[in-house]
Amino acid sequence: MARVRNRKPTHPGEVFKLDVMDELGLSVTKVADLLGVSRKHLSAFINGKVPLSTDLAQRIAIATDTSMESWLQMQLELDIWEATQKPRPEMKKVRHLAAA
Repeated sequence: MARVRNRKPTHPGEVFKLDVMDELGLSVTKVADLLGVSRKHLSAFINGKVPLSTDLAQRIAIATDTSMESWLQMQLELDIWEATQKPRPEMKKVRHLAAA
């Protein structure tokens, strides 16, 4: 049975900022340089403006000695939650394949 979430999952960028960057006392500029990404992109990510890509997940995993999967799982949970929160009229047109 699927777990029902009552609250929005935390964006992986917020987790990265709070649990990694803030804990280590690192600036956006320094972390962007260490990860090999632009400061602008990293800032957008940690502020929840852009989703986590597989490329950035791999960079973060290497830099923090964690798994890509753990970072991508956070993004997936957020994506699923967001998809279920807003009604999409076009979904009413979808029919079950067995009914065909």
